[in-house]
Amino acid sequence: MRSKYEFNIKSREDFYRHPERYRVEPFRIYGNLYFVGNKSVGAHLIDTGEGLLLIDTTYPTTAAMLIQSIWELGFNPGDIRCILHTHGHFDHFGATDLLKELSGAKTYLGERDVVMFRERPELALTEGSGCQYFGPFVPDEAMRDGDVITLGNTSVRIVTTPGHSDGVISFFTEIEEDGVRLTAGMHGGAGMNTMCRTFIDRYKNGHCRKEFLEGLNKVYEERVDIMLGNHTGHNRTVEKRRFMLEHPEEPNPFIDPGEWKRYLDFVRNRYEVMLQEEAEGTDLVED
Repeated sequence: MRSKYEFNIKSREDFYRHPERYRVEPFRIYGNLYFVGNKSVGAHLIDTGEGLLLIDTTYPTTAAMLIQSIWELGFNPGDIRCILHTHGHFDHFGATDLLKELSGAKTYLGERDVVMFRERPELALTEGSGCQYFGPFVPDEAMRDGDVITLGNTSVRIVTTPGHSDGVISFFTEIEEDGVRLTAGMHGGAGMNTMCRTFIDRYKNGHCRKEFLEGLNKVYEERVDIMLGNHTGHNRTVEKRRFMLEHPEEPNPFIDPGEWKRYLDFVRNRYEVMLQEEAEGTDLVED
């Protein structure tokens, strides 16, 4: 028996075998901020004027699609200078080693996930990741709470929000378009799969739950005009893009100052439902 909240590798088998079915054409979200991910995992590119900054590199099996997306936008993947990671799970660093080899980019990971890679690499969840011999990369720099990473015209503020992994990082940056500066923000990871009881019993990471709630409180009052998702379902990336294409005269659907708090409230409620279902024993399913 396992928790229904756990990551089920079998349910992703089609994604690993046929990643092309999950392609999303890359597009500009606002200003110099672009989406280059797929239907499952977000990846975001910022043209800083002095090189490209990339947040997350998606699955190992979607590396080619990510690189193609960057080319299609008119950029050269060899111009990537910084690669930031929301956290140390394989679906967010799958193409990192390849992109670093192509570009020489400096790679960043949350400080506690750097330790995790070194001491407990099984928590990177690479087993069954759809790519034989795949494992964690070696980060160049550790990100710490309050750090600011600057490249060209862009500064990204780092806030630690552990829980989903020990080193989850949330990002906040200002993006300008036609003289209007808006704040883009991303919570670095709120998945229940690593905080459910069966996962905690297996990997002894029970501290994650208290830290997760503290992290939600920590960023709740952040001003966020454009909420980004490190998974596309978090901010309905695909649906918003479809709206942009079908209604080009309408306001940009990615600009929604109320979405940040709505999402964090949703995550908190989902967490509380998980705890209630655990207490009732209704969270378990047959393998």
